Order: sequence, then structure tokens, then C-alpha cells
Amino acid sequence: MKPSKITIIGGGNLGQAIAEGLIVSNYIDATNLTVTRRNISLLKKLSDKGVNVSNNNKEAVKNADLIILAIKPFQIKSIMEELQPELLPNQIVTSVVTGITLDDMSGVLGNNQPVFRSMPNTAIAIRESMTCIATVNGTQIQKDMLVNLFSQLGEAIIIDESLMSAATVLGACGIAYAMRFIRAASQGGIEIGFGAQVSQLIAAQTVKGAASLLMETGNHPEHEIDKVTTPKGCTIAGLNEMEHQGFSSSLIKGVKTSFKAIDVIADDFDKK
Repeated sequence: MKPSKITIIGGGNLGQAIAEGLIVSNYIDATNLTVTRRNISLLKKLSDKGVNVSNNNKEAVKNADLIILAIKPFQIKSIMEELQPELLPNQIVTSVVTGITLDDMSGVLGNNQPVFRSMPNTAIAIRESMTCIATVNGTQIQKDMLVNLFSQLGEAIIIDESLMSAATVLGACGIAYAMRFIRAASQGGIEIGFGAQVSQLIAAQTVKGAASLLMETGNHPEHEIDKVTTPKGCTIAGLNEMEHQGFSSSLIKGVKTSFKAIDVIADDFDKK
């Protein structure tokens, strides 16, 4: 099952990336896709490809099988309140907004509205996202549809909503953690003799290769680490020094700190 018409409420970076990915993957024809933004001149690139652009959210959701909310957390409650009278029970609504729960959505849209949370990351811009999806009242057919849609933009899985905040940190915030590692490795490469551009290329491709090894083999990271750590070698010397400096523990602490910060977003929604 595929939606015949999709509306994306919010044509910012994420909303546009989703639209671009769905068009490039031939998942949906551009003419069956609508994207909204207050200033529609900023959607000219999509408009030129045949996407319907609008600054009228109410009109945009009419006849849509799937509605994707890709707006800021502080906007979502008022926008859901705006859309609620226009929605039909067979229309699926999914939010890609951090920290907004399914209960939050159902509390505004009603318990009869099929609601989903879908948490991609910024690699969606190149169709390499990790997207975690949760629902409380979606059917199996609807779940399969959402997984299929976001699989056009990378990897997608269904998880329990209780893990959605954790998925946000590991998958969405995790992009920034990986970028910081690449940046630090690049800086180390400069210190040992490479130019900045070459150093970044080596570091980035090495991380890409490491991730691909795990994805394709299913091996545990330590299994792959053991392959390159020889007795008295340079790899184990570097790894041990990083651990002495708190590499793993600081990363784990960062993940846990980001996890705690999500509660602040949820609190802001409840106060509105």
C-alpha cells in the first residue's frame, strides 16, 4: 500500500529533504505531493519540479492520504488544532517533531485519527537516514506503509514509543556525535601531516567504511576492532590512550545528557 497523495506541513530543511527524497526515489509523482510554508517563495526549487506548494495548511491536507508534520516543536500544537477540523478518520498523520508524543497528538487530533511518530535524521537529505517509527492506533497495513516510505530515504524500523526519545538521541543527535568524531579525527590528521581537506576525506570515508562493515556483516564492533589491533601495535596504543582520556565514557555521558534534555521539549508542549 502506498499513499496516492502526501502533504508535508512545514517546508523547512527536513520537510524539503523528505519531499526531494520521495521524488528522487520515484516513490510518488511530484504532482501528488504538497508542501506548505508561510513564505512559499522559499519552496521554488520544489515548485519547479512540479510539487504543489501552499501557505494554506487547511487546504493542503484535503484529499491527502498521509500528512507529515515537519514543523518546530513550539508550532505543532497550534497547527494540529488548526488542522483537526479538516481531517478525516482515514487520513494518517505522522509527526517528525522531536519530543511530541502520540498522546500529545491524539489529545489534539482525537483518538480515532491514526497517528504516528517518525524520527529520521539529517542524512535523510542524501537518502541515508535512520528512521524509527512508532504508533498506538495504526494498523499493520499503515505501519508497513510508513516503513516502506521512509525506507526510500534510508533505513526504517518500527519501535515501541517508550524508546522514541532514546531513538531520537541515538539516531538524530547521533549524527552530530559522529560529525564531531570526524572533525576531531581530521584535526588529529592535520597534526600528523595531512592538509585539512585530505584529512577530512580520509576520516569521513573511514567512518563510512566502518559503518558499512557493521551494517553488511552484522558483526559486533569489537570483532572488527580485534582485526586491526595487533600486539604492541599502533592501533591498540591509540585506543588505550583514548580510553584513558575518557573517550567511551564521555560519549555515553553525552548520549544520556541529550536524553534528559528531550524532557524539556515535552514539558513545553504540556504548558501550551
